[in-house]
Amino acid sequence: MKITMFGHKRVPSREGGVEIVVEELGARMAALGHQVTCYNRGGHHVGGAGFDAKKVKEYRAMRLKTVPTLDKKGLAAVTSSFFAGVAAAFSNAEAVHIHAEGPAVMAWLPRLLGKRVIVTVHGLDWQREKWSHGFGAKYIRWGEKMAVKCAHEIIVLSKNVQDYFRDTYGRETVFIPNGVTRPENKIPEQIGAKYGLEKDGYILFLGRLVPEKGIHYLIEAFRSVKTDKKLVIAGSGSDTDEYAAKLKALAEGDERILFTGFVQGRPLEELYSNAYLYVLPSDLEGMPLSLLEAMSYGNCCLVSDIAECATVVEDRGVTFPKGDVEQLRKALQTLCDEPAVVAQYQAAAADFICEKYNWDDVTEKTLELYR
Repeated sequence: MKITMFGHKRVPSREGGVEIVVEELGARMAALGHQVTCYNRGGHHVGGAGFDAKKVKEYRAMRLKTVPTLDKKGLAAVTSSFFAGVAAAFSNAEAVHIHAEGPAVMAWLPRLLGKRVIVTVHGLDWQREKWSHGFGAKYIRWGEKMAVKCAHEIIVLSKNVQDYFRDTYGRETVFIPNGVTRPENKIPEQIGAKYGLEKDGYILFLGRLVPEKGIHYLIEAFRSVKTDKKLVIAGSGSDTDEYAAKLKALAEGDERILFTGFVQGRPLEELYSNAYLYVLPSDLEGMPLSLLEAMSYGNCCLVSDIAECATVVEDRGVTFPKGDVEQLRKALQTLCDEPAVVAQYQAAAADFICEKYNWDDVTEKTLELYR
C-alpha cells in the first residue's frame, strides 16, 4: 500500500510520543514493503536549535517531506497540518493516517478525494493546560469533530477515550495501544561525566515540562524526602516556558534536584538504564510511551493512579492518588528506604511490559484497519 502520515512534528525525532509512534509504525510498514511517506513540520526542535537535525529525504525506508510551517507559538501545528493535509490529499496515497486531534481538522480533504482516512487520537488534547482555552481549544475540538465525521476509522490508546467518543458522539473507535521495543541497558558513562550520576543514585522523571505531567507535585514531595539520591527532571517545555521557570523556582535551594533539559540518544538510554526509580505523576495522559520505555529498561515505576498509567503498570508498579503530594511523598520515602522492594519491581518490569505491548502487533492491527 501507499501510506502517508502527518500530525507529528518530524521524523526522526523524540520531541514527543506522537513522533515515536509515527517512526515505529512507519518503519515497520516500510520494512514489510509498503510505501510510507511522512510529512514533517518545519521550524526548530522543541529542545532548541541545538537539536535541529539536517533534513533528510529518507529514514528507515520511509520517505520524508517537510511542509511549509509558520514557526510561531500556536501556528506551527496549524499551518504544517494544513499543508500536509493538502499534500496527502493530492498524493498517490491509498491510506492517510492523521495523528492527534488538531491535525484531524484536515480529515475531510483526503476523504473527499477518495483516500482511506484513519485518525489516531493520542489523547484528548483540549484537556491539556496550554490548549484549555482560546483559539487552540476551539481548533482542537473542531479537529475532534472532523475526525468523528470524516475518518473511516479512529484509533484510541485508552479505554477512557474510547468511552468518551462513544458517550459524546455515539462513535465507535478501535483500541490499539502503543508498543515498546526491548532495549539494551547502558552503563552511566556520559551521564556520569556530565551530571555525576551513578547506577541507582537518582530518581527519574522524563517527559515534556507541562502542567498536566504533575512535575510540581513531584518536586514538592521530593523536597521532604530524606534521601541522598538525586531527582533528575529530564525534558524541555512545549510552549510552556512559564511553567518550566516555575518548576525551577520550586526546586531552588535543594541541590539534589537536577534539570537536564531535552535529552536523546546515548544520554537518554543511560538515564533510563541506571535510575533507581522512575516517577510519572501525571494528571492527564493519552498513553505514556515514556512509562512503557522506563519499564522496558527494567525500572521500578511510581505513577499516579489515573487509568492511563495504572492499566499499564498493573501490579508491576506502584501507584499513588493523583495530585496527592503527601501520598506521593510517603511512597517516595518508602521506596527509598526499601531497596529490596524496588529490586523486586525492577526484576519483573521488562519481561512484563515487552510481552504486553509489542510494536509488531500494533503495526499489523493498524495495517488491517487500512485494508
